[in-house]
Amino acid sequence: MGILDNFEKGLDRAVNGAFAKAFRSGLQPVEITSALKREIDTKAAVVSRERILAPNSFRVLMSMTDHRRMTAIGPALIDELTALVQKHASSQGYQFAGGISIVLEAEPSLSDGMLRVDSQNTKSRVAWTPVLDIGGKRYPITQARTVIGRGRDADITVEDTGTSRRHVEILWDGQRAQARDLGSTNGSTMAGERFSQVALPPDSAIQIGRTAIVFRVLAQAEPTAPLRRMDDATARHDASRSDGFWGPTA
Repeated sequence: MGILDNFEKGLDRAVNGAFAKAFRSGLQPVEITSALKREIDTKAAVVSRERILAPNSFRVLMSMTDHRRMTAIGPALIDELTALVQKHASSQGYQFAGGISIVLEAEPSLSDGMLRVDSQNTKSRVAWTPVLDIGGKRYPITQARTVIGRGRDADITVEDTGTSRRHVEILWDGQRAQARDLGSTNGSTMAGERFSQVALPPDSAIQIGRTAIVFRVLAQAEPTAPLRRMDDATARHDASRSDGFWGPTA
């Protein structure tokens, strides 16, 4: 239980650290995280000794006031919740029939601070979306080369005098990522070691000046079949025909 307790505390810190300033009252993002975790644990169905199938499509219902505040944070909130759901499922050994989908909806019957989670098991293709987390902001990687630095001609500009105008570039070939230092004055490091070019596995971090850059790959759903309610019978039926949930090539 100690490992799981530490994991949950890590989720709380991650969500609160990213969004606490935006939410002073009412529903908190960490409460959504906890509710999603409970929903996954409750609906996870053992279909074989090697396979536990969990729901992968979620509707999070909340009051209209809470919904306005949550959606005001933008797509970063959904991205963060998706990443945390993915990490929790991995830690528990759960598998999905497709990509993760999380939708926030307003429900007039709910009071401020209340929420309800509905989940379904959805067969879908998985779209792996590479992103960079920098200074509390999330930047999707949309091109083969993404230059980061303090110069205005960089693809991502950081307000850090310790970085060069064009400090480092992130290379993405559709499956794997690398970081390449562009001859910066102060250099770039990973785990305290300077590099000229280095592979970036998911959830790895590099440092330029005082700025940390975290590379992530998010599993997102591309629905190809109608959503269906996730109950034990459905889980067992779908699991017998599912191809499972696969990650990007390491």
